[in-house]
Amino acid sequence: MKAVLGVALTTLLLVVWVAVVFFGTSEGWWKRPLAPRGDTRAFMAAATRLVDAENKGNAVFALMEKGAVHAVHAVSVGESVDVNTVFQTASLSKWVTAWGVMALVEQGMLDLDAPISTYLTRWKLPASQFDNDKVTARRLLSHTAGLTDDLGYAGFKPGVAVQSLTASLGGPTDVSPGASGVIQVGSEPGSEWRYSGGGYAILQLLIEERSGESFEDYMQRVVFRPLGMDHSSYRWELEGDSTLATSYDEQSRPTVYDRFSAVAATSLYSSTADLTKFIQAHLPGENGERPGRGVLSPTVMTEMWRPHASKFGEEIWGLGTMLYARNGTSGFVVGHDGSNTPAINTAVRFDPATGNGIVVLETGRPVLATTLAGEWIFWETGNVDFLAFTMAAPGMFRLMGIGCLVIVLAVPTAWWFRRRGRGSRSDKVHA
Repeated sequence: MKAVLGVALTTLLLVVWVAVVFFGTSEGWWKRPLAPRGDTRAFMAAATRLVDAENKGNAVFALMEKGAVHAVHAVSVGESVDVNTVFQTASLSKWVTAWGVMALVEQGMLDLDAPISTYLTRWKLPASQFDNDKVTARRLLSHTAGLTDDLGYAGFKPGVAVQSLTASLGGPTDVSPGASGVIQVGSEPGSEWRYSGGGYAILQLLIEERSGESFEDYMQRVVFRPLGMDHSSYRWELEGDSTLATSYDEQSRPTVYDRFSAVAATSLYSSTADLTKFIQAHLPGENGERPGRGVLSPTVMTEMWRPHASKFGEEIWGLGTMLYARNGTSGFVVGHDGSNTPAINTAVRFDPATGNGIVVLETGRPVLATTLAGEWIFWETGNVDFLAFTMAAPGMFRLMGIGCLVIVLAVPTAWWFRRRGRGSRSDKVHA
């Protein structure tokens, strides 16, 4: 009976410990905001100190309040940067691409729930054991189409020929390390969330096929020009352009920009000023302009913010949009992050309910933008966003493991000492 009680006590302590560590990490029980909540000036000062201390290349970030730019900070180890300096934004590209896809829906040129094969002529999904007709634009946008490529594109160095889009879909030669790179249906469509750069390469082809234009021309005509994003492009002319930020590695050494076939997934070039305009386009304008600015309707934007995918029970993805954390008004803080080698990191997040947000573009540190944007969400909402939780997960699991080991060793040891103490007292009585 005593052994059973010991096992029960150990199990109870293990469950309690794991639960405390998990919820403490996910709910931020022992996390402190960078500044007192509601004190925008204090947050800006703290964020500036953080960026200046961590910067190894260049960075520009803008803090927004009620849809307006509240303050901007820029820093560089080399040539100066400002709100009009253009950065390569990596996977943040997908959010803007999603606007291009949804514009086709607005125009009646695309059914989100029709088989994607309905619209493609230049390339087809390879046959699989699953039903390819369940692969739809909705599922590609939300990373639930069952694609198992895990892309991740590493890109092509200057001077190296860039694959055509259809060749890349058939077998990309710039696969990131650790990714399969094979764009095929490898699990049941709709059954799980699994990040897929290949899905956005398919959406790039979809836009070209439905519009009859190149992807870049379509995005300029339908998204960038209507929103006034004059410093944005998926095909930036890199040579000799003074508005392009120097890319740095983690040792503050200048590096080259890679080129990509799947530009819709990873190669938007944009500026802090343009991305603040992009946030503002989600909100009513100062002069009564409608949200969406005629590119998308408020109804379609709301659909993009509706949860379409979850992970570990948490709703994390809409249509082309990350759902970072609950905003306290039955919605989410939304946006997208981007990261690419050697050290490009970008983050744009905003709360549709308040118009508050942050834009961070930087090179030289692989997670500085994501870290700062996560700090903003915790300061803004009191919630830990899912990327911050993901980054904290390795430490959380180590803490769980150490605590569990201590409990497994400590309970039997304490039990043994207790019995030994009783035995010693009993021997003295009998003596």
